[in-house]
Amino acid sequence: MSEQQQKLIDGCKRGEPKSQKSLYDAYAGKMMAVCMRYCGNDRDTAMDLLQDGFIKVFTYIDSYDGRGSLEGWIRRIVINVALDYVRTSDLLKNAESIEAINETSVENIDNSTIDKLSAEELMEIIGELPSGFRTVFNLFAIEGYSHKEIAEMLNITESTSRSQLTRAKQLLQKRLKDFI
Repeated sequence: MSEQQQKLIDGCKRGEPKSQKSLYDAYAGKMMAVCMRYCGNDRDTAMDLLQDGFIKVFTYIDSYDGRGSLEGWIRRIVINVALDYVRTSDLLKNAESIEAINETSVENIDNSTIDKLSAEELMEIIGELPSGFRTVFNLFAIEGYSHKEIAEMLNITESTSRSQLTRAKQLLQKRLKDFI
C-alpha cells in the first residue's frame, strides 16, 4: 500500500470529509459499474446502492486492516449492498422463470462477433437479463464466485445457481445474435 493511500485511509478513519471525498472520487466510478450490473441498468437505483455502499465503507473503515487491496474490500461491500437490494426487493422471486426461456438451441457466437461490441454495449445486454440470471451471471462470470458461494449468498441451491448461469448464457447468446 502506498503512503498516500495509507494517509487517505487514516483520514477516513478519523472521519475527515476531505479524505472521504478523495476516497469516494477514487473508487466511485468503478463501484457504480458494479451497482449497474446488479440493478439492471437502472441508474437511479445504482446511485442509491452506490451511496449506501459508501456509507458502509465509511462506517466500517476501521475494520479495514490493510490486508488485500482497498479496492477489493470496497467492492465486496458494494456487492453485498447490491445483493441485499436484490434479496429485499424480491427480484429473484420475480425473475423470469427458467421455463419461460425458449429451450431452442442457440448457435455459438464466435469471438469476432463479441469483439465488435463495445464494453458498454455488452454490459447493456447483460443488464437486460432477468434479475436472477443477471445476478448469478455477475457473481460467477464477473466476480469469480463459485456456485457454492453464490448459493449461500442468495439462499438458493447450487443446482439452481448452475441452471441460472446456464440459462443466462443461453439468453446472452440469443441476445448477442439478435443485437448483431
